Amino acid sequence: MDFFKSGLKTVLGAPEPGQLPSGAETVERLVDRVNNSTLLEDRRDACRALKAMSRKYRVEVGAQGIDTLKQVLELDRADNETINYALDTLNNIMSPSQFEEEEDNPHVPMNIGEQFTEMFIKDPHNIQLLLDLLDEYDFRVRLSAVQLLTSLLTNRTKDIQEIILVKPMGVSKMMDLLGDTREVIRNETLLLLIKLTKGNANIQKIVAFENAFDRLFEIVSSEGYSDGGIIVEDCLLLMLNLLKNNSSNINFFKEGSYIQKMLPMFNTPEDLEDIGWSPQKVSNVHCMLQIVRTLVSPSNSAQIISSCQKIMKNVGFLDALCNILMASGVPADILTETINTVGEVVRGDITNQDFIGNVMAPSNPPRPAIVVLLMSMVNEKQPFPLRCAVLYCFQCYLYHNELSQTSLVQTLLPSSTDVSSLTSGRLLCGGLFSADVLSNWFSAVALMHALVDNLGQKEQLLRVLLATNVGSTPVSLLHQCTLLLQQTTKLQSKVALLMLLCHWMSHCSAAVSAFLQVPGGIGYLVNQTCSNEHDENEYLLQGLSAFLLAICIHFNDDSVESYTKDALKQLLVKRIGVETFTAKLSEVSKHELYNKAAKHPQLRVKIPAEILIDYEFCRLFKVLEGVLINSISEKQEPDPSEDRQSPAADNLEQYKSLIRQQDARLQELMQQLDGLMQQNYALQSALNDSIASNSLLKDENTLLKAQVSAKLPSQSNQTNQSSQATPGQQTQASQATNPDRILEYENKLQFLNSEVTRLTAELKASEEAKKIFEEDLVKLKQGQDDLKKDQDDLLELLADQDMKINEYKMRLVSLGQTVEETQADTELNLT
Repeated sequence: MDFFKSGLKTVLGAPEPGQLPSGAETVERLVDRVNNSTLLEDRRDACRALKAMSRKYRVEVGAQGIDTLKQVLELDRADNETINYALDTLNNIMSPSQFEEEEDNPHVPMNIGEQFTEMFIKDPHNIQLLLDLLDEYDFRVRLSAVQLLTSLLTNRTKDIQEIILVKPMGVSKMMDLLGDTREVIRNETLLLLIKLTKGNANIQKIVAFENAFDRLFEIVSSEGYSDGGIIVEDCLLLMLNLLKNNSSNINFFKEGSYIQKMLPMFNTPEDLEDIGWSPQKVSNVHCMLQIVRTLVSPSNSAQIISSCQKIMKNVGFLDALCNILMASGVPADILTETINTVGEVVRGDITNQDFIGNVMAPSNPPRPAIVVLLMSMVNEKQPFPLRCAVLYCFQCYLYHNELSQTSLVQTLLPSSTDVSSLTSGRLLCGGLFSADVLSNWFSAVALMHALVDNLGQKEQLLRVLLATNVGSTPVSLLHQCTLLLQQTTKLQSKVALLMLLCHWMSHCSAAVSAFLQVPGGIGYLVNQTCSNEHDENEYLLQGLSAFLLAICIHFNDDSVESYTKDALKQLLVKRIGVETFTAKLSEVSKHELYNKAAKHPQLRVKIPAEILIDYEFCRLFKVLEGVLINSISEKQEPDPSEDRQSPAADNLEQYKSLIRQQDARLQELMQQLDGLMQQNYALQSALNDSIASNSLLKDENTLLKAQVSAKLPSQSNQTNQSSQATPGQQTQASQATNPDRILEYENKLQFLNSEVTRLTAELKASEEAKKIFEEDLVKLKQGQDDLKKDQDDLLELLADQDMKINEYKMRLVSLGQTVEETQADTELNLT
């Protein structure tokens, strides 16, 4: 410490006796020395001292020295040592984390590094300075430049990405550093590229075409694949960034035969159970599984998914995954992610689905892997994430595969194999009627997926009989599900059974007839729909019950006399009402967990309480909701014995009137939308102006605080001297150190912050209103198009009718009959 103090004395000169310079004063003198010294050695010493002070006095060094340090990077490029001191000082100033030296200073904002970063990048040329310094081979300069760029990206990711994207050779300079033989620089460059590529598709493409995958696989191979250290994980994280949501890079990865290069990551030795999995190996394999899932994610195009799935099967990738699946001693989180990965590798690919269906587990006796997985799913002692993963894998196994759906249902039929053998169907039936609510939900949803888009299996499943008690007559599975629905008090079990029944009975009149014959089934649905409970989950149950009741009406073939389509419709109108029914039905899609489930086929939940709605049910609901509402709302057919001309003409006039009303409403909405757009533009302009003013005042306030903090200590040390000064001198000194300017700036900042908050809220409200109006416009236009189409159809019918009437009149006239022109004929002709 004494050596450091003596060094400062050499740089700054000795202070006057009895006075100790404050930190701000010291920083001010150092910055002045850097600016004004003609000797390189003096500037270098001053930069070294600023670096030493930049951790404890970050605000002072940043406020007073940031411009000076930028000049050093430009003017002292020939001296690597000085450049290194400047880079390290800037890195300390803009560090995203807080230093230990700052913990006792309450005046340092938590985001001070981000504030200085914002000031630094206002001139994009500063980023070019750092990119140019990457060309320097000096170890310290190159390493410091990489670390500073990483800090800047951490603080302002999108801004830095946009700047680097337009800099010539900017990305190329960083990619070249992956070939640096000094591992420290290579490793820091990996961290830099991970930050750089996050969420930016354009940069991801540039990095990929800069030969990134080859370089990364070379590093992974040299480090020992999954047995390597954290560098392997960093390489895999960078690959994951390059591939996620980037179809161009996925195609490049697939066509470049990089899928085959992943295979050694999953080669597990036979004695792995004895060796064990290190934490780093777990992280490495988990990252690689994430990369595999990115290639075959359901969010990709069908063509990409199919081609990647075929390659993975042909090169033995699926075999390697199944080996991990069936191995002993695999950590629970790796096993869970492997199950998810296997599911997506086989999803929708019949060859891969058949392969997984034929995999045998090394159990005694040997059982199909699918059966062993389902045993885990219905076992309440298994970890919750593992059970969710098994359900997803099983859903993928059934997806668009009628053979696997058929084989599941066949295991439930009386003609199937030995009744003592454990099959997937029997496991699901056991889970469906288990005391464990999660087993109920998992089993019901798994059975539901065997019926998706498969009418034949819906009818086959009606043949499944269950023996409820010894000596009693067996009842059908649908009958037992309906009774359980009426008896259970568990929310998740009710929702699961309702989803299963909705899928089972949609587009299947035989299943509807079987349900209508179960005592109390319709009464339960009506009572549940009419319920006045106000809990969010109760709203969901009411909506699901209304949905199933509407399915019973729409897909009814009138084979049950007491519950024909018309009878059920009248019951719904009298007991519930069409408007109430529509409102109840809409509650389903408003539920938070419905919207969450509709986003992805995989069940993505953290706790068991979040398990409620399945993705495939969301798809069914979206397709049928409008159809069922129209089916319930449509009017009865007119009596054929009544006059057919007048009602037709009346309907036509109603259509015309409705179209005119909707045209007027459409014009009104268009005008309101124009007004909202103008208001939105004005609010956006005002918000941008306020944000710009706010940013400017923040910068000025930061600088002013640093300047005042530099003045105040000297003022306190000179109290006695100031007391002897003249009144004019006292006034001048008080003006120089008066903090009123800071208060003034802070007041302005508070005003601007509140103005920004208000404008942001108004802008958000304006955008929401605009969105609502746009949705209304779309609905109105769609409804208008439908009405016009109906009107055209009606006009065609009327024209055909008119021609036939005229034809009949001509025949009557030819037969000598007298035909009179009626009032209805006149109205029809006028129409």
